[in-house]
Amino acid sequence: MSRTVHRERLPAAVAGHDRSVRLEYLRQVLGEPGRGPVAGGGGRALVVGSGRGLLARGVARLGFDVVAADPSPAATGLARDADDGRGIVHVTARAEELGLPDGAFDLVYCADTLEITERPDAVLAEAARVLRPGGTFVYDTVNRTSVSRLLYLGAFQAFPGTRIMSRGRYAAHRLRRPAELAEALGRAGLAPGGVTAFKPRDVRSLARATRGRRRGTVTDGQLPGLVGMVLVPEGRPLVTYLGHAVRADAAGAGAGAAP
Repeated sequence: MSRTVHRERLPAAVAGHDRSVRLEYLRQVLGEPGRGPVAGGGGRALVVGSGRGLLARGVARLGFDVVAADPSPAATGLARDADDGRGIVHVTARAEELGLPDGAFDLVYCADTLEITERPDAVLAEAARVLRPGGTFVYDTVNRTSVSRLLYLGAFQAFPGTRIMSRGRYAAHRLRRPAELAEALGRAGLAPGGVTAFKPRDVRSLARATRGRRRGTVTDGQLPGLVGMVLVPEGRPLVTYLGHAVRADAAGAGAGAAP
């Protein structure tokens, strides 16, 4: 019997988040001085919100031993089926309650999660808990601006011609500005680094791809290539952005974990 992934588990496809952009940013972060064993790969990485596993497989190709966590059993099954023999461990787990050991990972990447959770502090506390001291946290999310509201609250889930998500997946209060996330990172014991915007190379390509996805002529796998996301290192993120942080020695202290 074929599996069906609920529409709620397709945020990356909706936003056109190109895994190559995410990996490009990740390589830049890991190349910074002082990253220790994480810089050259070879450590342990956790991808939170891994969906069908594309990003997790990309992180594995960088040399990490990867655990991929997603709250959807269907998405986890599809990711496991698509595994390319790199030994990725796939688990079904919510970002707010990972159930993984303390200090087990050198790198945690949080994908397509911070813009939909009602409990960002819990997500960040869990990320800090499972990171080793000095470990690297990387995330992507959606800024709260007039443009992001138009796209995420309007085009992606309200306007009939471009709606490809169910109503309510995104809400204005769950779209978080970089300064707000920096404060939340600090509360979790994660020292925030910089943020970098990313966007479609041509906004018209995003519109065409979204309409095609709505009509069923474009698949989720085709979306990233059609949209063509690029990093925008300078300037304020109008819609989507990536960021990173480092776990301080005391981050996650006292938090429990399931074995």
